[in-house]
Amino acid sequence: MPPISHLIYIPSVLLIGIVLGFILGGRAARDAQAATERAAEERARRRAAREAARATSDKPPGTHPSP
Repeated sequence: MPPISHLIYIPSVLLIGIVLGFILGGRAARDAQAATERAAEERARRRAAREAARATSDKPPGTHPSP
């Protein structure tokens, strides 16, 4: 039969692992969400710049300059 210390040690290590996993997992999820939001903002900024450049262009969209 295992000693009584195992009844304290094993559940406490398991509980510490669960708490650390919860903390680190939450942090990783927040970082991933922030990266997704930054990417969406960057795409929106590039799209706005592209549309502004297209609006100020005197040529219709889809035409290429002559060589």
